[in-house]
Amino acid sequence: MPSLRDKLEGSDRFLVGVELVSTRGTMEEARAQRAVRFARDLAREPRVDWVSVTDNAGGHPMLAPAALGRPIREAGGTVVVHLSCKDFNRNGLESTAWQLASEGFHDVLALTGDAPAPGVAGGAKPVFDLDSVGLLTLLERMNAGLPAPRPGATDASAPTRRLTPTRFFSGCVVTNFKRHENEVVPQLQKLAVKVAAGARWVINQVGYDSRKISELIAWSRAHLPTPVPLIGNVYVLNPTVARLFRSQQIPGVVVSDELADLCARHGAAPDRGRAFFLEFAARQLSIYRGLGYRGVYLGGVHAVEDVRTILDLADRHGAEDWRTFAREQRFSRPDEFFCYAEDPVTGLADPTRPNPATSAATASRASLGDRWVYRFSKFTHAALFTPDRGLWKLGERLTSRAKDPAQGPGWMRAMEHAGKSALFDCRDCGDCSLPDIAFLCPESACAKNQRNGPCGGTRDGQCEVGDFPCIWSRAYDRLKDEGRADALLAHAPVIQDQTLRGTSSWANTWQRRDHLAPRVAANPPSAPANPPLSS
Repeated sequence: MPSLRDKLEGSDRFLVGVELVSTRGTMEEARAQRAVRFARDLAREPRVDWVSVTDNAGGHPMLAPAALGRPIREAGGTVVVHLSCKDFNRNGLESTAWQLASEGFHDVLALTGDAPAPGVAGGAKPVFDLDSVGLLTLLERMNAGLPAPRPGATDASAPTRRLTPTRFFSGCVVTNFKRHENEVVPQLQKLAVKVAAGARWVINQVGYDSRKISELIAWSRAHLPTPVPLIGNVYVLNPTVARLFRSQQIPGVVVSDELADLCARHGAAPDRGRAFFLEFAARQLSIYRGLGYRGVYLGGVHAVEDVRTILDLADRHGAEDWRTFAREQRFSRPDEFFCYAEDPVTGLADPTRPNPATSAATASRASLGDRWVYRFSKFTHAALFTPDRGLWKLGERLTSRAKDPAQGPGWMRAMEHAGKSALFDCRDCGDCSLPDIAFLCPESACAKNQRNGPCGGTRDGQCEVGDFPCIWSRAYDRLKDEGRADALLAHAPVIQDQTLRGTSSWANTWQRRDHLAPRVAANPPSAPANPPLSS
C-alpha cells in the first residue's frame, strides 16, 4: 500500500488529502459509522491520495485516530494519523507511537495541540510535557533506534541496547496567517526548528489570504536549508463556520470581516451558498497548485460528493486562472504584517524585496519596571551562568559541596526561590528556560509551557487560553529591540527534565544536570562562551 512518503517522493504530482474528524464514542455510534462510510468512500476515490484522521480536535475527547484509520486502510486508502501533545506525557506519546508503528501507521502529523476542552466531570488537566518540536525529536530518535536500558539494568550508566528503528514520516503544521510581526516571524522561525527536528512535510493552517500563502512558500524556499513539501490547507466555508472563525473561537484560525460579510451574503442564497463555497475552495486549490505547493489538504467536507465537485471544478480551471483567483482571495486584516513587499503586478509576495514597513517592537513601549527586570536578569545571568567565567566556578563549588547538591546551600536556595518568585512567578521546575525566552517564564506565563517557540493559537498576540500577551511575542519584541530577533530560537530544542522539579535550577545549571548540559559540556573551557540569551 503506497504511503504518503511514497507519493511525495515518488512523483511530482499535485496531491490531495482530506481531513476526517474523529467522533466521540465507540465505533458503534451512528456518527462513527457515518465517518467510516465517508472514509471508505474517500479511500475508493482515485483522486484522493490520503485521509488524515484528527486527534481530539479542538481539545475534545474523541475516538483514537487509529480506530478510524484501520477501515480506511482496509479499503485501500493511505492514512495520516494526527498525534498531539495535549493529552499525553512523553511516555504516553512514545507508547502511542509504538502502537502506530506496530500497526503500520507510519505517516504522522505531529502537533502541540489545542488546550483541552471540558470532559467528564469538568475541565481536563492539560499535559504538554512535550511540544511539537519535542515530539518530532522523539519520533526521529525512534527512527534511529531508540536507546533503551537492557532488561534488569538498575544503573543509569549501564550499557543500553537499541530498539528496532521505526519508519515514521513525520509532518508538522505552521501558520503565518497572523496579524503582528511578533507572531508571524516566530512562527516561521519555529518552522525551521521543526524541519531540523525531523519534519519531512508541512501543512499550513487554515487561512484565506493568497498573499500570505505566497509568502510562506517564498520564505520556505529562501530560509529552509532542505526543501520540504508544502501542503496547502483548503477549509470549505459555510455561513456558520465563517461566523465561528470570525469570532476567533477556533485557536489560530481567522476570517476577516470582509470575507465573513461575503460568506453571509452568499449564505442567504436558496442553497445557503453551497455552490459558492465549493467554487471558492476549488479556486483556493488552484492557487496552491499555481504557486508550487505539493498538494492540498481539504477540510470542512463531510461527503465524498463535495470532494469530487471541488476537484472537478478545479480541473476545469485554465492553467493561468489561479493568478486571477489569487487577486480575488486576498482577505487580510487592517495593519497586517507581511514579510515581503507586495508585487504590484500579481498582488502576491515579492521575495526579492523584504517588507520595509515592519511593526514596532512593543519592548520599546514596555514599562520602566519591565525593562529593568529584563536588563537586570540578563546581566545577572551572564555573571552567574556563563560557563567557566564570572561566578560560575564559585557556584559550581558551593553547590557540589552542599549537603544536598540538588538544592545547594540553604541560604542560596532561599535567595533563588525568593528572587525568582518575585520577578518571574517561578514554579520551581528545576530546569529553567528563562534565558531561552528573554527571561519570561513558560511555566507561569504560558498555558502550554511552550519552550521551543509559540504555538499556533494566539489571537492578535494574546494567548488562546487566557487574556494575556503570548510570552513568545514579548520575547521577540525584547530581542528585536536589541537587534537580535534572529536569536529567538537559537536554543531549541528543549525537552524539559521533569525529574528536576522542585530542585534548584541554579544548582542544576552549575552541576550540568539541566537541558543546557549537552551544550555546556560540548564547549571546552578555553572556548568563548555563547551569548547569554542564545546559549
